[in-house]
Amino acid sequence: MRAFHANWFYVTVFSTGLVGVWGLGMAFAKKTPGRAFGVARGLAIAAILIQVGAGVILFNSGIVPGNPFHMFYGIVASITLAIAYVYRAQMARKPALSYGLLLLFVMGLGFRAWANVN
Repeated sequence: MRAFHANWFYVTVFSTGLVGVWGLGMAFAKKTPGRAFGVARGLAIAAILIQVGAGVILFNSGIVPGNPFHMFYGIVASITLAIAYVYRAQMARKPALSYGLLLLFVMGLGFRAWANVN
């Protein structure tokens, strides 16, 4: 599970970064996101949830990263997704911009968590 959590980081950061930049690009071009963006957005969010879930399983198994900030950034990512879920109706007004910024923010949290691994 530890190797999965370490390697899934790359999937999570790549997917959130790619979809985040795609969303910002559509927002700046004033294009309406289509179904493909919605599917990609869902897959990127699922990747985040899998990563956080793997971290929770590791923590419950007694494997602690050594640095509390690593766990802190995982918790912040979870709270960020929960807040985005609560405000999903407002985010639907400008989905490309909203989700683009959200996913890039969570990508940054992933990099910060990775930087705090011992």
